[in-house]
Amino acid sequence: MKIAIGSDHAGFSLKNYLIKSLEAEGIEMIDCGTYSEDPVDYPDIALALSEKVLQSQIIGVLVCGTGIGIAIAANKIMGIRAAVCQDIYTACLSRKHNDANIITIGSRITAPEYAMEIVKTFIKTEFEAGRHLARIEKISSIEKKCRERS
Repeated sequence: MKIAIGSDHAGFSLKNYLIKSLEAEGIEMIDCGTYSEDPVDYPDIALALSEKVLQSQIIGVLVCGTGIGIAIAANKIMGIRAAVCQDIYTACLSRKHNDANIITIGSRITAPEYAMEIVKTFIKTEFEAGRHLARIEKISSIEKKCRERS
């Protein structure tokens, strides 16, 4: 299994912790940056990771201070469904019901060990489809309409 991961400077330490922990479990990690604690703009990381997720048809993990800004940026990209998850329950439902392809986590509000449990839940949970599929298709339709307008 391959997973893309990226962070801004605020999430750099947690990103590295997650990479080491997930690689120890046999998961191949694709690091989309940043590579230091020097200040970077999270939209740039969100774009790089989102493009990798779409190109490779894999899931992604994004980390910033709260998980919010980087999720907003990622969700501007057609085909991305990034979910801010602060607990195991939301990580599970973001995959089951929303078919999220990126999880975002806040390094300033989530302990590393708990962040790892949240990410593991996200990774192992499958989309249920069923009644949720029509909603995901509506989201895709909205994306297409907005793209046509611009």
